[in-house]
Amino acid sequence: MSTTRRRRPTLDDVAEAVGVSRATVSNAYNRPDQLSAHLREDVLRAAKQLGYTGPNPTARSLATSRTGAIAFMLDASLSAAFSDPALSVTLDALATAVDPDGHALLLLPGGDDGGPRADRVLAAQADVAVAYSLADGASALTAVRDRGLPLVVIDQPLVPGAARVGCDDRGGAAAAARHLLDLGHRRFGIFSAQCLSAPRGGELSARNAADSRYNDTRERLTGYLDTLAEAGISPGDVPIWEASGMSVQGAMPSAFGLLERDPRPTALLCMSDQLALAAIAVARQLGLDVPGQLSVVGFDDAPPARWSEPPLTTVRQDLVAKGRIAGELALQLLDGRRAPEPTRLPAELVIRATTARA
Repeated sequence: MSTTRRRRPTLDDVAEAVGVSRATVSNAYNRPDQLSAHLREDVLRAAKQLGYTGPNPTARSLATSRTGAIAFMLDASLSAAFSDPALSVTLDALATAVDPDGHALLLLPGGDDGGPRADRVLAAQADVAVAYSLADGASALTAVRDRGLPLVVIDQPLVPGAARVGCDDRGGAAAAARHLLDLGHRRFGIFSAQCLSAPRGGELSARNAADSRYNDTRERLTGYLDTLAEAGISPGDVPIWEASGMSVQGAMPSAFGLLERDPRPTALLCMSDQLALAAIAVARQLGLDVPGQLSVVGFDDAPPARWSEPPLTTVRQDLVAKGRIAGELALQLLDGRRAPEPTRLPAELVIRATTARA
């Protein structure tokens, strides 16, 4: 019995069958607008009869040195990242923006360095990178630079020459602090996102918190503390607790530490909705009424903020617009266009039911 394998049909076979050039067959798959509908139909019909399934994407990427893929770099593991509703909304909007052009998204999880490992970035088959809230100095950024990949930054870090979209973190934080001051609160606590890339948690001094490797953490902290200082409340009198993770469950131990202080804060400024929801859950376990005994303000206005009980007062940033703009910037860089000036979206306070008079 013969063991000879049947040769896989090639683009040349289709061209010969139709009586056209290789370029015409290639255009039928890659640039259909270059052919008449009738000719393209003839090419695809002949390809189907011959068993030709289209250009080999691996061979094409080798020939052109381009894949058209977008590497989306995270600061945490996939499981940790996708427990963050704000990321889910932002990533969905980015994917929607790039999907019509057929670009693939390659997710690169982060680790203790505050971003993906450099070797993963160096090996990634992608033509543009998107950094989502990476830590300052993450080795992934060096790998992006070494490869010469165009870079889009969502929120952080601040990378000269990169396209960037973020929000007014400092202004949003200041609005949250002013709201609680206007309600008569004088005993505050700040529930901070991670300041270091490796998970830890616990109480921080204002100086240590200001050394965070994450720009949005520094900006929100400045917005809180400067606004409180203008009202005569010293930064040294405001306890700051760092969460060991962004999930509600992971943040609860730090929330216990913050709410079991004596004297206990009457108002919490939380750097994300997830942290705020963790604080509300802990308050409930401690028998504290929200907002009767404790006012809580979050940041992001992700969907769970509206579903919580009671509904969460928070700082809204337009997560959908952030993801859409990041996707549009990635497409511009893929087309070889220069990075535009950074985009900063506004942040606004949304008052719901977790804040009340002291």
